[in-house]
Amino acid sequence: MDRDSALKLIDPIIRDVFENTSPDDKWTIPLGVVNYGPDEVIEVLDTLLSGNVTMGTKVARFEEMWAEHVGRKHAIMVNSGSSANLAAIGALSSPHYENGIRPGDEVITTSIPWSTTIAPIVQTGAIPVFVDVDPESFNLDPQLVRDAISPSTKAIMPVSLLGNPHGMDLIANIARDNNLFLIEDACEATGSSTNGTRIGTFGEIGTFSFYFSHHISTVEGGMVVTDDDLIADLVRSIRAHGWTRDSDFKSRELQHSSEIQSKWTFVETGYNLRPTEISGAFGIRQISKLDPIIEHRRETARIWSDALLKYNHLISVSTEQPGDRHSWFGYPMVVRPRAGFDRDELATFLKSKSIDVRPIIAGNILEHPVIKQWPHRVSGEVSEASWIHRNGLMIGNHEGITESGRTYFIESIEEFLSKCDHPSS
Repeated sequence: MDRDSALKLIDPIIRDVFENTSPDDKWTIPLGVVNYGPDEVIEVLDTLLSGNVTMGTKVARFEEMWAEHVGRKHAIMVNSGSSANLAAIGALSSPHYENGIRPGDEVITTSIPWSTTIAPIVQTGAIPVFVDVDPESFNLDPQLVRDAISPSTKAIMPVSLLGNPHGMDLIANIARDNNLFLIEDACEATGSSTNGTRIGTFGEIGTFSFYFSHHISTVEGGMVVTDDDLIADLVRSIRAHGWTRDSDFKSRELQHSSEIQSKWTFVETGYNLRPTEISGAFGIRQISKLDPIIEHRRETARIWSDALLKYNHLISVSTEQPGDRHSWFGYPMVVRPRAGFDRDELATFLKSKSIDVRPIIAGNILEHPVIKQWPHRVSGEVSEASWIHRNGLMIGNHEGITESGRTYFIESIEEFLSKCDHPSS
């Protein structure tokens, strides 16, 4: 039996399994759900049966699809969003990139990131400069970014936290006006846009994550996007050992190493950040699901935020601002001062209702022990980040939340908040 015949035979069996498999019911509203189905499994089986399992044609096809989707010339897939940040910073700090980021240069970034937003800055010898966030969007406060710029500043690395794109256009203007690189960590913001421009396309480089719990998934995986040919070549080299293969470095570098076969010439300090063909197989099947997934998340968030506005004196919840397309990686809430309860009490109650909770990303990274290992500068106070760190939590917002799930969350949290509802004093 050939491969096509085998796949045709097994296809209805795989679909039947998915149709008759019940999800894990530990949580009524879990933080994430399995978002792949029979199409992805069949594509992966085709990959496994082909024997072509390392980075190849399916990865290349997903890269082409992603570049077209976001509207960038180049999309380079790697094995995680963290690796995407590493490769992006690595490209801009390469000796091949003239006037790039060098040891001692400063990179302004948010005090509420994920750890691997910051680690690549430190690993390249640059200095992260932390500034506070806007309390409504949790994103970098543009005015504080302006205040943080020094003669050593070389780049801004913002995060569109939890898919909120608000203010990215202002940050991009600041970067342009001050001749700074803009490196967008869009790992939580797949599909977000502001004023018609997609998050991840404002700066020289944008990074995305396709981890298991993200908007779409390749199980593990990430992407770097850029319009710059040299940056793209550098990222391709960095993701694969630092060699010249799959890049125009062949023509640039081989005159210095003519005795070496071109595919074995190394020109960069590289890593092995390559994705597998299995990840590529997932990607080419998942990408068509992205827009419906985001619209489902946006509708869920709208329903929840509308219902909770009457409790705005007790908890702060996000709303989508005019001109923004928020992709809602999760649904955050922050307990107000003098609410009469604290974050942990709310979290305990929600868990008792089978609603899973977690911190808002990493909270204030300056309060984590790892900060002692990182040379850094803090510009001004980070009081908003500290408040969010101590008083914020988030729950899942994903395509697994049904109409009944939307209603269940509202009924559950109203049960808690109505008992606490009293005038602030």
